[in-house]
This record gives sequence, C-alpha cells and structure tokens, in this order.
Amino acid sequence: MDSYILFGGKFLDVDEGVLRDGVEVLVEGERIAQVSTRPIERTGIRRIDLAGRTLMPGLIDAHVHVVATLVDLAANAGLPSSLIALRTRKIMGDMLMRGFTTVRDLAGADLGLKLAVEEGLIDGPRLIICGKALSQTVGHCDYRARSDKRPLHLESLGALGRIADGVDEVRRAAREEIKAGADFVKIMANGGVSSPNDPIHVLQYSRDEIRAIVEEAENYGLYVSAHTYTDVSIRRAVECGVKSLEHCNLIQAETARLAAKAGAFACPTLVAYEGLALDGAAFGLGPESQAKLEVVRKGGLESLKIMREAGLPMAFGTDLLGQLHKYQSMEFEIRARVLPVREVIQSATRVSARLCGLADKAGVIAEGAYADFVVVNGNPLDDIGLLAKPEDGLAAIARGGRFFKNTLAS
Repeated sequence: MDSYILFGGKFLDVDEGVLRDGVEVLVEGERIAQVSTRPIERTGIRRIDLAGRTLMPGLIDAHVHVVATLVDLAANAGLPSSLIALRTRKIMGDMLMRGFTTVRDLAGADLGLKLAVEEGLIDGPRLIICGKALSQTVGHCDYRARSDKRPLHLESLGALGRIADGVDEVRRAAREEIKAGADFVKIMANGGVSSPNDPIHVLQYSRDEIRAIVEEAENYGLYVSAHTYTDVSIRRAVECGVKSLEHCNLIQAETARLAAKAGAFACPTLVAYEGLALDGAAFGLGPESQAKLEVVRKGGLESLKIMREAGLPMAFGTDLLGQLHKYQSMEFEIRARVLPVREVIQSATRVSARLCGLADKAGVIAEGAYADFVVVNGNPLDDIGLLAKPEDGLAAIARGGRFFKNTLAS
C-alpha cells in the first residue's frame, strides 16, 4: 500500500470556493487518511512538494458515452464489441488524462468495463453505469431509418440503448439492466439531435411507462435519469419521479423551481452542441440532425441562468460522441461565460459526486474520501482555462491514490 504526504501547495476548498495555505494531506492506499493545517509528522513516508501549485479534487463528468466511438451511432452499434472495448480503453484513458477521475456513463457502458477499471486493466476514471438506455420505438435510441425494420444491435457493446414499449416491457427492461449491474436507470423522454426520426419537441414514453420505470429503480434504491430538452418534457419527467434531468436546454423558470423542490438534479451538456457544430457533419451527423442542433444550442447558456436562479443543482456533463471526445474540457470555459468559476468547479466536483452516489467519497479532499485529485499549475479560480487545457494546466493526476500523471519532484 503506497503512502505519501502532499505539502507545500494551495488547497482548493471547493465548498467555500477559496484557496487555503498550509494544508497537508496524507494518502494511504486509495484513501485520504488525514488532512491537516499542521505539518504531518510521519516517519518513513514520502513527502511530495507541490511547490505552490493548487491541490483540488479529481474532476467528475456526470454525462459521458465511453462506448460511443463514432459520432454516427448507427455505425457504432454495428461494430464488433471487441473493437468497441479496445477503442473505449483509449477514450477512457484520455478522459483520465484530462483530470476526470470519475465519470457517469449515460448509455452503453457495461459491468465488464467497470470491473476492468477496478481491476486495473483499463487506465481510466472510476465508472458509474446505467447499462443500455431505455427508449420507445421511434425514440432517441432508435437509430434506424424509417425503411429499416431490422431489430437493433442489442447484444453489441456499441449500441447505446434498447427498445422497450409498454408498461410490462419497460419494467422487464429496467429489471434486466439492474441485474446487469446498473447504478441507475436511463430513459429517453424527449426527441434528440443524433436520432433521425424524432423532432426535439416529441414527448417519449407515456406517464405510466415512466412511472413504472421509476418504481422499478426505486425498489432497488436507485434513481431514473432522463434525456430531456423541452420544458414540457422536463416537467413531465419530474412529475413522474425522475431525479436526474439531462441537458435541459429549453427549461423555463417555473419548471426549474419545481425540479429543485422535488430534489432533482440537472446535468447540462453544452459542449456537446459546440462539438457537433464544429465537426459533426464531417463525422456523419446527418442534415436532419444538424437542423435540430441549432434549436437546443441557442437555449443552452440561458438555461444555466434559469436553473441557477431556481436553485436547481447542476452537475457537470459533456455528452460527447466519437471523434468529439477531445472537446471534453471545453465545457469549463463555456459554463464560465455565465456562471461564477467557483460554481463551475463545484459542479464538476461536489455536485456531480452527489449525483454519482459518491457524496463525501469523491469530488472532495477529505479524510476517508478516495484519493482522487489533480494538481493544477496555478489558480483555477482565477483562470478556468487551466482546467480547459489539461495538458499544460495539470501537473499531476491521481485516482485512488495512484498517480497516472506526475511531473512533481519527489
């Protein structure tokens, strides 16, 4: 079990949004054993000098698709699962090198990938999964052309979702994903950009179907996450018991207040639309999807203001696909256009940790928490670009006490 002491740097208190001096941190194995404002007196333990840099919790992306190796999700679903798994290993490794020590996968990743990280077969973030997302026929996970009556590639690792119609079918589908290791259940409750046949305004799943899925999840102590853009869809999801609201680009103030009162979380993903606008067409995003993109893109920044004023907690998400994963860290600068930097950092640490079911275990540097941290070459409160450009901005990255990047002198 490796042990060491971090000292000589600034300590970012993410709850208060301030830097503190003179804090030392003792790491023992995968956990933080001690956080002290006095020198930690332990003999025979390596001391690592941060040399004035900033120590902060590892970042958490609460909306990713690690098995989406292509922007074209129909093509992705048709690829061999072995190829998807090997490509995913690189995608997850790159995420870790951007400082993301935990990610919540919102459709596709399975228990095998989660175990591979835990066993050290994949150098990547710890993984929170929902398995396959649940979608109705001609819903957001139904990527088939109108003339294509073939079943989806259900057994393919590259297929992000599965089709289930009717109360009995959705109950069974939810139970099967829970049996397969899901940490929460994901549904498609609204039209989407990447799917070919469902306009953004389309409501998906009946209230009875959504309530049935929520009941199945809650029976196991889990929650339901919903893909949802429009105000009507968001309100409907909240009224049916959904706790994690993905995207929320077109939310209005009254619905945001309702969601906050219900104890829900929002997970905006603004960089997804920037990435698709930049490169989507080049990588297979069809013209119908490009037209839908502008509808949700315009409302994104305004939605952040609305949700902040309503007191609706916002996690940090990116929702990038395939060749666009490289834009993941851009989300920091996009949010900082309208939100205080300390709140952007809180979203990528404390708030996302709560949504991942890891409150007080991740997203914080505290005794008993996972030793997930990054060391920043400067003060991210003054320059959020340090997190947006991790190659230069991050001097060290550790997950579970193990360094995956370390340019610090021992």
